[in-house]
Order: sequence, then structure tokens, then C-alpha cells
Amino acid sequence: MEKADLVSIMPFATLCGIEVERAAPEEVVGGMDWQPERCTAGGLLHGGALMTLADSIGALCAFLQMPPGATTATIESKTNFFRPVVKGRARAVSHPLHTGSRIVVVQTDIYDDEGRRVAQVTQSQAVIKK
Repeated sequence: MEKADLVSIMPFATLCGIEVERAAPEEVVGGMDWQPERCTAGGLLHGGALMTLADSIGALCAFLQMPPGATTATIESKTNFFRPVVKGRARAVSHPLHTGSRIVVVQTDIYDDEGRRVAQVTQSQAVIKK
């Protein structure tokens, strides 16, 4: 599946302007540009926008672990915020931590343009067999 196709299977991610830069089972990288309409008070990229980025890139990482015909859904997400994003682009890098037959756990780190960690998100994703 092509990078653009991966985001297109998640209409909300497309609406939020999330782009995939690289996608492989061992690592998915994507980003979201800072935009005023994605901000909270003071021009800070909203935590919900950052969580949307992490959930989307993390879900793609989990999806790439699925057996043929299966899909995934987030069942738990834990986020730590470390600093705000006030300009540029938020970049998310997701890696699988556990790839089981029922649960996949991924860690997604979000960075600002200066390479500083903005947030760390750990998610559990259910393996849904169709």
C-alpha cells in the first residue's frame, strides 16, 4: 500500500492534514503542520491535535503488523507532553513494542522542528480479524 493510501484509509487523519513520510512495519514516520486553527490559547498546537497525530501514525504502525484481512482499533492511549509546538511541523515516529495475536503495542514519539521531544504516546491496539 502506498503512503498516500495509508492516510486515505483514515478520513479524519486526512482532514487534519496528517502526512506519512515513511511507512514500514518496523517504523512509521509522519507529520502535521502547525496551523492557527489547530491551536489552543497562546498559539500552542492543541494537545488533541498532537494526540490525533500520534494515534494516526501509531495506528498505521499497528496496521502494518496485522495478518492478512485483519484491521486494528485503539483500545488504550497514554500520553506525556513535554513541551509545546508553536511553529513549523510536529513529526511523529512510531515503533512496535509488542506484536501479539490479539494486541499490538506501539510507542510514538513526537518531535518539533528542532528535534526536541514534544510528547511520548504508548498505545494498545486491538487486532480485529474480519
